[in-house]
Amino acid sequence: MHGKALFAGLPAALLDAWAVVMPTECVGCHAADRALCPACRQGLRPEVHEARREGVPVWCGLDYSGVARHVIGAFKDGGRTDAAGALAMPLRLAVTAALGVATPASARRGVRLVVIPSSTAAWRARGFHPVELILKRAGLTATTALRTVAPVADQVGLGREERTVNRRGSLRAVRRLDGFACVVVDDILTTGATLLEARRAISEAGGHVVGMAALAERRRLHPVTEPSLKSH
Repeated sequence: MHGKALFAGLPAALLDAWAVVMPTECVGCHAADRALCPACRQGLRPEVHEARREGVPVWCGLDYSGVARHVIGAFKDGGRTDAAGALAMPLRLAVTAALGVATPASARRGVRLVVIPSSTAAWRARGFHPVELILKRAGLTATTALRTVAPVADQVGLGREERTVNRRGSLRAVRRLDGFACVVVDDILTTGATLLEARRAISEAGGHVVGMAALAERRRLHPVTEPSLKSH
């Protein structure tokens, strides 16, 4: 983990001094001596909105473009785990929106958060689960409810139907989930194939998915054809 993450919130003068000892660069724009510069931090302000995939609402905290795209990519695949804190609020607000819209206040305490399990290859490459780490930084905890039961090819470059076929039958609940209520959480919403597969697996095991949330929506690969509700 980069040293600047340990000193978030310190005055600029102290950060400058620390940069001499352990130099770093902005995860968003590569500017020297800041783990996340003020301009890029501004670019990560939450844009919570409702997206839909096959008629199912998914609440997203960011638009996957610009600064957010650079930061998320560096966090997931570039070793920049120090960006987790900056991504925590957008994901937390998306989870809150998914929970608040679908669940009466009296029932929210018993609702769990479920993440998509990482593949063995992804875990070996990263050494951490991206969504679980961001949730932890947001003060939230994921519950293990799903496991991978079929190999899944890398989905980069696949279209909607190809992603659906790729994911179909790939997940299964780790146990019977009768009486279990949850919000399913993922990092990037593209076609929705992964979240919908998780929803199917949980429902098949007797559980109830009350909502779905994602850190960011990749809009350009999935044009918005249904109304989107903004939350500010």
